[in-house]
Amino acid sequence: MADDAEKTEEPTPKKIEDARKEGNVPKSQDTSGVITLFVAILAVLMLFPYMADHMLKLFKYYFSLVGTPLDKAFMLDIAIVTFREALLMVMPLALAVAIAGVIAALAQFGFLFTTKAIMPDFKKIDPIKGTKNLFSLKKMIEGVKITFKAFTTLGVGFIFFFLFIKELPTVALFSLADQLDWLKDKMIIIALVMLLIIFIYALIDIVIVRKQYFDGLKMSKQEIKDEMKNMEGDPMVKGKIKQKQMEIARQRMMAEVPNADVIITNPTHYAVAIKYDEEKSYAPIVVAKGMDHLAQQIKKIGRENNVHIIQNPPLARSLYAEVEIDQTIPETLFGAVAEVLAYVYKMNKN
Repeated sequence: MADDAEKTEEPTPKKIEDARKEGNVPKSQDTSGVITLFVAILAVLMLFPYMADHMLKLFKYYFSLVGTPLDKAFMLDIAIVTFREALLMVMPLALAVAIAGVIAALAQFGFLFTTKAIMPDFKKIDPIKGTKNLFSLKKMIEGVKITFKAFTTLGVGFIFFFLFIKELPTVALFSLADQLDWLKDKMIIIALVMLLIIFIYALIDIVIVRKQYFDGLKMSKQEIKDEMKNMEGDPMVKGKIKQKQMEIARQRMMAEVPNADVIITNPTHYAVAIKYDEEKSYAPIVVAKGMDHLAQQIKKIGRENNVHIIQNPPLARSLYAEVEIDQTIPETLFGAVAEVLAYVYKMNKN
């Protein structure tokens, strides 16, 4: 029993799907962050001329206002123009970052739409439980991890920054345009180096997150058994249903025996009841069959209803093996069955 309680088995597809429906998916915040940050840096570099153009327009607008008397209408106009230009500069960047966030989520766990994750849960606002979670070992470990990653990333960035500072005496001799190009190049290098560090941490984090996620969904042997019962039905219940179905089919079959033209036996183990209605079928039909005890019941009902019982062991075995209930006999047995039926019809006339 102790082994059954241990969650040692990998989660089933149904368990994983149920977790997805609850909004429980493996999501690495570091991975989402590095993808978003990468897209943001790329967007800034690509949109820099566009943003600089709007920034220049805004400064030109401000300089054009020098000496203009201030009033409410004038201040409102400044606010509108400033807001419009700022929005035009920020919107493309914000849109790129938003798209990056969606791509980061899709890359980790695919498309998922569920409302259960946003349903109000009053247990989450329990102050006592919240305080315990705030000072839990898990939170402390997470804090140490975040601090370590931050110091490592900033430390590497500072090392490169310090190396670049040593070049300032030489850069001071450059023209202003060359100095700005140097500054832009060094900023890109520092950003890419720090991004590489974050990317490495993200790879490690996503491996850890996925392992923890699937470990958390592991199941015990009993849980797997219960799930199989729920999905496929209890074997005992299925057995009872099948038994009931067989009983109903047997009763229906026995009800057809009195209408048979002949019962062919071997004579003790097999019994096959045949009926021929030329208006409904081109060949005789097996309406009932059975072996051993069931064969004896078929013969008993046949005798009670004056159905002819003919002993023909080879034919009885062939019919039992080759023909199902309510099926016509195969052509290979036409001759043998025709002889039996002819004998029965002859006896009925006499």
